[in-house]
Amino acid sequence: MIGSPPEYLVIKTILSARATVVGDYLNKEAKGLIAQFMAWLEKEGYPKETQYPNNLKTLARIGANLLDPENVKQIIGRHNVKNGTKLQYVHAYSAFAKMLKLTWDPPRYRQEETLPFVPEERELDQLIAACRSRRMTTYLQVLKETWVDPGEALGLRWIDISGNRVTINKPVKGHLPRQLEISARLVAMLNELPKDSERIFPTNYRNMFQCYDRVRRRAATIQKNPRLLSIELRTFRHWGGSMLAYYLNGNVIKVQRLLGDKRIENTMKYIGMINIKDDEFEVATAITEEEIKKLGALGFQKYDERKIGEMIVSYYRRPKRFSAYSS
Repeated sequence: MIGSPPEYLVIKTILSARATVVGDYLNKEAKGLIAQFMAWLEKEGYPKETQYPNNLKTLARIGANLLDPENVKQIIGRHNVKNGTKLQYVHAYSAFAKMLKLTWDPPRYRQEETLPFVPEERELDQLIAACRSRRMTTYLQVLKETWVDPGEALGLRWIDISGNRVTINKPVKGHLPRQLEISARLVAMLNELPKDSERIFPTNYRNMFQCYDRVRRRAATIQKNPRLLSIELRTFRHWGGSMLAYYLNGNVIKVQRLLGDKRIENTMKYIGMINIKDDEFEVATAITEEEIKKLGALGFQKYDERKIGEMIVSYYRRPKRFSAYSS
Protein backbone atom coordinates (compact mmCIF):
# COMPACT_ATOMS: atom_id res chain seq x y z
CA MET A 1 0.00 0.00 0.00
CA ILE A 2 1.57 3.27 -1.18
CA GLY A 3 2.12 5.80 1.57
CA SER A 4 1.61 3.29 4.37
CA PRO A 5 3.91 3.68 7.36
CA PRO A 6 6.68 1.08 7.88
CA GLU A 7 4.85 -0.21 10.95
CA TYR A 8 1.96 -1.30 8.74
CA LEU A 9 4.28 -3.50 6.69
CA VAL A 10 5.41 -5.17 9.87
CA ILE A 11 1.81 -5.91 10.81
CA LYS A 12 1.01 -7.36 7.38
CA THR A 13 3.84 -9.84 7.68
CA ILE A 14 2.37 -11.22 10.92
CA LEU A 15 -0.64 -13.44 10.28
CA SER A 16 -1.64 -13.46 13.93
CA ALA A 17 -0.11 -11.95 17.03
CA ARG A 18 -2.40 -13.91 19.28
CA ALA A 19 -0.15 -15.12 22.08
CA THR A 20 0.07 -18.83 22.76
CA VAL A 21 1.71 -20.12 25.88
CA VAL A 22 4.03 -23.09 25.88
CA GLY A 23 5.21 -23.40 29.45
CA ASP A 24 6.32 -19.84 30.21
CA TYR A 25 7.15 -18.84 26.64
CA LEU A 26 5.40 -16.70 24.04
CA ASN A 27 5.08 -17.59 20.38
CA LYS A 28 7.44 -16.06 17.82
CA GLU A 29 4.89 -13.50 16.60
CA ALA A 30 4.32 -12.03 20.05
CA LYS A 31 8.05 -12.12 20.80
CA GLY A 32 8.73 -10.22 17.59
CA LEU A 33 6.22 -7.50 18.41
CA ILE A 34 7.58 -7.08 21.92
CA ALA A 35 11.16 -6.91 20.63
CA GLN A 36 10.06 -4.23 18.18
CA PHE A 37 8.32 -2.41 21.05
CA MET A 38 11.48 -2.46 23.18
CA ALA A 39 13.53 -0.97 20.33
CA TRP A 40 10.89 1.72 19.80
CA LEU A 41 10.85 2.63 23.51
CA GLU A 42 14.62 3.08 23.45
CA LYS A 43 14.43 5.23 20.32
CA GLU A 44 11.71 7.39 21.86
CA GLY A 45 13.77 7.98 25.00
CA TYR A 46 11.76 5.98 27.52
CA PRO A 47 13.77 5.08 30.65
CA LYS A 48 15.56 1.73 30.49
CA GLU A 49 13.88 0.54 33.67
CA THR A 50 10.36 0.97 32.25
CA GLN A 51 8.10 -2.01 32.91
CA TYR A 52 6.10 -1.50 29.70
CA PRO A 53 7.64 -4.52 27.89
CA ASN A 54 6.99 -6.78 30.89
CA ASN A 55 3.42 -5.51 31.14
CA LEU A 56 2.91 -6.25 27.46
CA LYS A 57 4.34 -9.76 27.90
CA THR A 58 1.86 -10.35 30.71
CA LEU A 59 -1.03 -9.29 28.49
CA ALA A 60 0.16 -11.66 25.77
CA ARG A 61 0.59 -14.54 28.21
CA ILE A 62 -2.98 -14.21 29.51
CA GLY A 63 -4.31 -14.43 25.96
CA ALA A 64 -4.51 -10.88 24.61
CA ASN A 65 -4.29 -10.32 20.86
CA LEU A 66 -1.83 -7.44 20.78
CA LEU A 67 -3.09 -6.28 17.39
CA ASP A 68 -6.72 -6.07 18.52
CA PRO A 69 -7.25 -3.16 20.93
CA GLU A 70 -10.81 -4.21 21.79
CA ASN A 71 -9.61 -7.71 22.69
CA VAL A 72 -6.85 -6.23 24.84
CA LYS A 73 -9.43 -4.08 26.63
CA GLN A 74 -11.56 -7.15 27.37
CA ILE A 75 -8.59 -9.16 28.62
CA ILE A 76 -7.50 -6.34 30.97
CA GLY A 77 -11.05 -6.00 32.28
CA ARG A 78 -11.36 -9.71 33.06
CA HIS A 79 -7.91 -10.07 34.62
CA ASN A 80 -8.16 -10.58 38.39
CA VAL A 81 -5.72 -7.89 39.56
CA LYS A 82 -6.02 -4.52 41.29
CA ASN A 83 -7.08 -1.46 39.33
CA GLY A 84 -3.63 0.02 39.86
CA THR A 85 -2.09 -2.93 38.00
CA LYS A 86 -4.70 -2.67 35.24
CA LEU A 87 -3.77 0.98 34.92
CA GLN A 88 -0.15 -0.02 34.29
CA TYR A 89 -1.29 -2.41 31.55
CA VAL A 90 -3.31 0.40 29.96
CA HIS A 91 -0.29 2.75 29.96
CA ALA A 92 1.93 0.08 28.42
CA TYR A 93 -0.55 -0.80 25.69
CA SER A 94 -1.19 2.89 24.96
CA ALA A 95 2.51 3.25 24.12
CA PHE A 96 2.38 0.07 22.02
CA ALA A 97 -0.69 1.32 20.13
CA LYS A 98 1.07 4.61 19.50
CA MET A 99 4.03 2.76 17.99
CA LEU A 100 1.81 0.82 15.56
CA LYS A 101 -0.61 3.72 15.03
CA LEU A 102 -3.52 1.59 16.22
CA THR A 103 -6.81 3.23 17.18
CA TRP A 104 -7.19 2.61 20.90
CA ASP A 105 -9.79 3.98 23.28
CA PRO A 106 -8.17 3.14 26.63
CA PRO A 107 -10.38 2.04 29.53
CA ARG A 108 -10.36 4.22 32.61
CA TYR A 109 -9.14 2.85 35.92
CA ARG A 110 -8.38 4.71 39.12
CA GLN A 111 -5.54 3.83 41.46
CA GLU A 112 -6.87 2.41 44.72
CA GLU A 113 -6.01 4.35 47.86
CA THR A 114 -4.32 1.64 49.92
CA LEU A 115 -1.59 1.70 52.53
CA PRO A 116 1.55 -0.25 51.64
CA PHE A 117 2.49 -3.39 53.55
CA VAL A 118 5.24 -2.55 56.03
CA PRO A 119 7.15 -5.50 57.52
CA GLU A 120 9.19 -5.61 60.70
CA GLU A 121 12.89 -4.97 60.43
CA ARG A 122 13.73 -8.49 61.56
CA GLU A 123 11.78 -9.82 58.57
CA LEU A 124 13.91 -7.78 56.18
CA ASP A 125 17.01 -9.09 57.93
CA GLN A 126 15.72 -12.65 57.57
CA LEU A 127 15.45 -12.15 53.82
CA ILE A 128 18.96 -10.73 53.61
CA ALA A 129 20.32 -13.63 55.68
CA ALA A 130 18.63 -16.14 53.36
CA CYS A 131 20.61 -14.93 50.31
CA ARG A 132 23.25 -17.28 48.94
CA SER A 133 25.11 -14.80 46.77
CA ARG A 134 27.11 -11.76 47.88
CA ARG A 135 25.61 -9.68 45.11
CA MET A 136 22.00 -10.35 46.15
CA THR A 137 22.88 -9.87 49.82
CA THR A 138 24.46 -6.51 49.04
CA TYR A 139 21.60 -5.47 46.77
CA LEU A 140 19.01 -6.05 49.50
CA GLN A 141 21.19 -4.26 52.05
CA VAL A 142 21.36 -1.27 49.68
CA LEU A 143 17.56 -1.25 49.48
CA LYS A 144 17.29 -1.40 53.25
CA GLU A 145 19.78 1.37 54.01
CA THR A 146 18.99 3.84 51.23
CA TRP A 147 15.23 3.31 50.73
CA VAL A 148 15.71 3.77 46.97
CA ASP A 149 13.50 2.32 44.25
CA PRO A 150 14.73 -1.15 43.11
CA GLY A 151 15.39 0.28 39.64
CA GLU A 152 17.55 3.06 41.10
CA ALA A 153 19.61 0.49 43.00
CA LEU A 154 20.12 -1.53 39.82
CA GLY A 155 21.32 1.60 38.02
CA LEU A 156 24.03 2.38 40.57
CA ARG A 157 27.55 2.67 39.16
CA TRP A 158 30.83 2.37 40.98
CA ILE A 159 31.46 6.09 40.44
CA ASP A 160 28.25 6.79 42.41
CA ILE A 161 29.92 5.49 45.59
CA SER A 162 32.24 7.84 47.44
CA GLY A 163 33.24 6.85 50.95
CA ASN A 164 30.04 6.30 52.87
CA ARG A 165 27.90 8.30 50.43
CA VAL A 166 25.76 7.03 47.56
CA THR A 167 24.63 9.41 44.82
CA ILE A 168 21.41 8.62 42.97
CA ASN A 169 22.12 10.23 39.60
CA LYS A 170 19.63 8.16 37.62
CA PRO A 171 16.35 8.45 39.55
CA VAL A 172 13.24 6.69 38.29
CA LYS A 173 10.19 8.62 37.14
CA GLY A 174 8.74 10.70 39.98
CA HIS A 175 11.99 10.80 41.96
CA LEU A 176 14.78 13.38 42.30
CA PRO A 177 18.58 12.93 42.32
CA ARG A 178 19.96 12.80 45.86
CA GLN A 179 22.84 11.75 48.10
CA LEU A 180 22.45 9.28 50.96
CA GLU A 181 24.69 7.95 53.71
CA ILE A 182 25.35 4.23 54.13
CA SER A 183 26.86 2.24 56.98
CA ALA A 184 30.47 1.08 57.19
CA ARG A 185 29.15 -2.48 56.97
CA LEU A 186 27.52 -1.82 53.59
CA VAL A 187 30.65 -0.06 52.31
CA ALA A 188 32.63 -3.21 53.16
CA MET A 189 30.04 -5.40 51.43
CA LEU A 190 30.25 -3.28 48.27
CA ASN A 191 34.03 -3.40 48.25
CA GLU A 192 33.92 -7.20 48.28
CA LEU A 193 31.98 -7.34 45.01
CA PRO A 194 33.84 -7.81 41.69
CA LYS A 195 34.34 -4.57 39.76
CA ASP A 196 34.06 -6.12 36.30
CA SER A 197 31.34 -3.77 35.08
CA GLU A 198 30.50 -0.08 35.16
CA ARG A 199 27.39 -0.93 37.18
CA ILE A 200 27.49 -2.47 40.63
CA PHE A 201 24.60 -4.83 39.82
CA PRO A 202 24.95 -5.59 36.08
CA THR A 203 21.60 -7.30 35.48
CA ASN A 204 18.00 -6.35 34.69
CA TYR A 205 15.00 -6.13 36.98
CA ARG A 206 13.37 -9.32 35.72
CA ASN A 207 16.43 -11.46 36.49
CA MET A 208 16.97 -9.80 39.86
CA PHE A 209 13.36 -10.30 40.89
CA GLN A 210 13.38 -13.96 39.86
CA CYS A 211 16.42 -14.54 42.08
CA TYR A 212 14.82 -12.56 44.90
CA ASP A 213 11.59 -14.55 44.63
CA ARG A 214 13.55 -17.75 45.25
CA VAL A 215 15.19 -16.10 48.26
CA ARG A 216 11.91 -15.07 49.90
CA ARG A 217 10.30 -18.46 49.29
CA ARG A 218 13.27 -20.15 50.91
CA ALA A 219 13.23 -17.69 53.83
CA ALA A 220 9.47 -18.10 54.33
CA THR A 221 9.91 -21.87 54.54
CA ILE A 222 12.88 -21.72 56.90
CA GLN A 223 11.35 -19.09 59.18
CA LYS A 224 7.82 -20.53 58.86
CA ASN A 225 6.65 -16.97 58.24
CA PRO A 226 4.27 -16.54 55.26
CA ARG A 227 4.44 -12.75 55.70
CA LEU A 228 7.83 -12.83 53.96
CA LEU A 229 6.07 -13.77 50.72
CA SER A 230 4.34 -10.36 50.79
CA ILE A 231 7.62 -8.46 50.85
CA GLU A 232 8.35 -7.10 47.37
CA LEU A 233 11.60 -5.37 46.46
CA ARG A 234 9.81 -2.04 46.73
CA THR A 235 8.63 -2.97 50.26
CA PHE A 236 12.11 -2.10 51.55
CA ARG A 237 11.35 1.51 50.50
CA HIS A 238 7.96 1.43 52.23
CA TRP A 239 9.60 0.26 55.44
CA GLY A 240 12.25 2.99 55.17
CA GLY A 241 9.69 5.69 54.48
CA SER A 242 7.61 4.66 57.47
CA MET A 243 10.62 4.57 59.76
CA LEU A 244 11.88 7.94 58.52
CA ALA A 245 8.47 9.45 59.17
CA TYR A 246 8.55 8.14 62.74
CA TYR A 247 12.16 9.02 63.40
CA LEU A 248 11.74 12.56 62.02
CA ASN A 249 8.54 13.17 64.02
CA GLY A 250 6.38 13.32 60.93
CA ASN A 251 8.42 16.09 59.26
CA VAL A 252 7.11 15.37 55.78
CA ILE A 253 9.51 17.78 54.06
CA LYS A 254 12.58 16.00 55.46
CA VAL A 255 11.11 12.57 54.64
CA GLN A 256 10.32 13.72 51.11
CA ARG A 257 13.89 14.96 50.63
CA LEU A 258 15.46 11.71 51.86
CA LEU A 259 13.13 9.55 49.76
CA GLY A 260 13.55 11.78 46.72
CA ASP A 261 9.81 12.05 46.01
CA LYS A 262 8.90 14.83 43.58
CA ARG A 263 5.32 14.97 44.86
CA ILE A 264 4.70 15.40 48.56
CA GLU A 265 1.46 13.39 48.21
CA ASN A 266 3.58 10.27 47.65
CA THR A 267 5.36 10.91 50.95
CA MET A 268 2.28 11.66 53.05
CA LYS A 269 1.16 8.00 53.12
CA TYR A 270 4.08 7.15 55.42
CA ILE A 271 3.19 9.64 58.13
CA GLY A 272 1.91 7.95 61.27
CA MET A 273 2.07 4.41 59.90
CA ILE A 274 4.53 2.91 62.39
CA ASN A 275 4.24 2.41 66.12
CA ILE A 276 7.58 1.28 67.53
CA LYS A 277 7.53 -1.10 70.48
CA ASP A 278 9.35 -0.15 73.66
CA ASP A 279 11.96 -2.87 73.18
CA GLU A 280 12.94 -1.38 69.81
CA PHE A 281 14.42 1.76 71.43
CA GLU A 282 17.87 2.55 72.71
CA VAL A 283 17.53 4.38 76.03
CA ALA A 284 20.04 6.75 77.63
CA THR A 285 20.08 9.20 80.51
CA ALA A 286 21.66 12.62 80.86
CA ILE A 287 22.38 14.87 83.81
CA THR A 288 24.82 17.51 82.61
CA GLU A 289 24.35 19.96 79.77
CA GLU A 290 27.23 18.32 77.89
CA GLU A 291 25.54 14.91 78.09
CA ILE A 292 22.27 16.37 76.82
CA LYS A 293 24.01 17.98 73.83
CA LYS A 294 25.80 14.74 72.98
CA LEU A 295 22.59 12.70 73.03
CA GLY A 296 20.82 15.29 70.90
CA ALA A 297 23.61 15.16 68.31
CA LEU A 298 23.22 11.36 68.18
CA GLY A 299 19.53 11.57 67.40
CA PHE A 300 18.15 10.80 70.86
CA GLN A 301 14.92 12.49 71.90
CA LYS A 302 13.84 13.36 75.43
CA TYR A 303 10.75 11.53 76.64
CA ASP A 304 10.83 11.77 80.45
CA GLU A 305 12.44 13.58 83.38
CA ARG A 306 12.71 12.56 87.04
CA LYS A 307 14.21 13.99 90.20
CA ILE A 308 16.49 11.54 91.99
CA GLY A 309 17.78 13.04 95.21
CA GLU A 310 19.17 16.45 94.31
CA MET A 311 19.67 15.53 90.64
CA ILE A 312 17.35 16.01 87.65
CA VAL A 313 17.77 12.98 85.37
CA SER A 314 16.56 13.31 81.77
CA TYR A 315 15.63 10.16 79.82
CA TYR A 316 16.28 9.96 76.08
CA ARG A 317 15.62 7.32 73.42
CA ARG A 318 15.96 6.63 69.70
CA PRO A 319 14.85 3.72 67.48
CA LYS A 320 17.51 1.00 67.43
CA ARG A 321 17.21 0.46 63.71
CA PHE A 322 18.42 3.97 62.87
CA SER A 323 21.30 4.15 65.31
CA ALA A 324 23.83 3.25 62.58
CA TYR A 325 23.05 6.46 60.70
CA SER A 326 22.87 8.75 63.71
CA SER A 327 26.25 7.99 65.25
